[in-house]
Amino acid sequence: MKQQEQWSSKLGFILSAAGSAIGLGAIWKFPYTAGQNGGGAFFLIFILFTLLLGLPLLLAEFSIGRTAQRNAVDSYRSIAPNTKWHWLGGLGMVTSFLLLSFYSVIGGWILIYLFKAITGDLTGLTSEEYAEVFGNTISDPFMSVFVQLLFILVTILVVSKGIRNGIERVSKFMMPALFVLFLVLVVRAVSLDGAMEGIRFILQPDFSKVTSSTILNALGQSFFTLSLGVSVMVTYSSYLSKSQSLPRSAVSIVGLNIFIVLLAGLAIFPAVFSFGLEPGSGPVLLFNVLPTVFSQMPGGILFFIAFIVLFLFAAWTSAFSMLEIVVSVLSKGNDAKRRKWAWIIGIGIFIVGIPSTLSYGVLADFTIFGKTVFDLADYAVSNVLLPLGSLLISIFVPLKMKKSDLYEELKHGSGLKRGLFETWYFLLRYVAPVLIFLVMLDVLGIY
Repeated sequence: MKQQEQWSSKLGFILSAAGSAIGLGAIWKFPYTAGQNGGGAFFLIFILFTLLLGLPLLLAEFSIGRTAQRNAVDSYRSIAPNTKWHWLGGLGMVTSFLLLSFYSVIGGWILIYLFKAITGDLTGLTSEEYAEVFGNTISDPFMSVFVQLLFILVTILVVSKGIRNGIERVSKFMMPALFVLFLVLVVRAVSLDGAMEGIRFILQPDFSKVTSSTILNALGQSFFTLSLGVSVMVTYSSYLSKSQSLPRSAVSIVGLNIFIVLLAGLAIFPAVFSFGLEPGSGPVLLFNVLPTVFSQMPGGILFFIAFIVLFLFAAWTSAFSMLEIVVSVLSKGNDAKRRKWAWIIGIGIFIVGIPSTLSYGVLADFTIFGKTVFDLADYAVSNVLLPLGSLLISIFVPLKMKKSDLYEELKHGSGLKRGLFETWYFLLRYVAPVLIFLVMLDVLGIY
């Protein structure tokens, strides 16, 4: 059955798809990864890999979704009938389910920090006290589970309303608000004394700091910040009309993603350097270091609240897409079934995510293969399932979709030139699989 709903506009699709891509990977993971890998050189290599790997894969998922105009599982079944390729859509469902189960944990932390910032509990503390607040926050079992549930409930409510009235409507508000808040924060950060050192750190490449690890980390970062490998973009593009240009949409989304990553760097590093803090502080950068930075600014608590709201919007727009892929497969375009499955799957994700939530409290000493439940779920998704899904997609499109049909699909609404198509096809068929395979070997410790 073909999808019954469609995006109401090209802008709605781009903002929703960009919202899916611009999540914690861009705002949370990129700053501390760049901080640990030399800043500007890492950013430049990240852009290169985003264009060489991310853009071709994004366009490949778009091609699958709009060609079939079905959910993730049925898209593969429609294009490659009587084969096992539809399991690739099932892999995306499982990956999204597991990803949202621990992603919602971080979403819950953001909600707690927003509440604490508004009530004044994060005002005037020392860096050691901020670290203590973060430790107490993530180890409180009842509060952590409650806010995780709250984050999931909002996600369920939006997805249950469908594409136009749910995801698109909310994304049209959240994404512009995210850009405005980011610009306000960037203006404030670059106006601080000593901010120029932070600007140079992210914009001035120092290739003497580049190692093989830097290159592979940049490759992995570009790969994980576009929602690739889980067939989310297959699902979103299935709601797209034939009159829309897939290449222009893909370029717009990649461009927005790179722009947001740049804004994240310009909002964070000038402030971090201005107050003499460590840019490579790791995953706690946004929860420990930034509150310290904002607390030392005039009116800093207001800017910190703005940053937390921005962070929350980015987390939610990504969460919508993760739930949507599963719900779209099970509901098959039926609105009544959509509401039912949104609640069933959403609550299921919450229940599965509880052990991840408790990994920093009562289950902190419970490990599997030396990892907490949260870390194991993160490792399985980031290091195995996402790369595997992307590798299979890069193989599926050239193998099971006729080259002439692909060209016609990409020409709809765009007038794509043959030379550009051939470049994209070469990158997808020969370059992307090799780069993805290298990432998988590295993260699995084989390479």
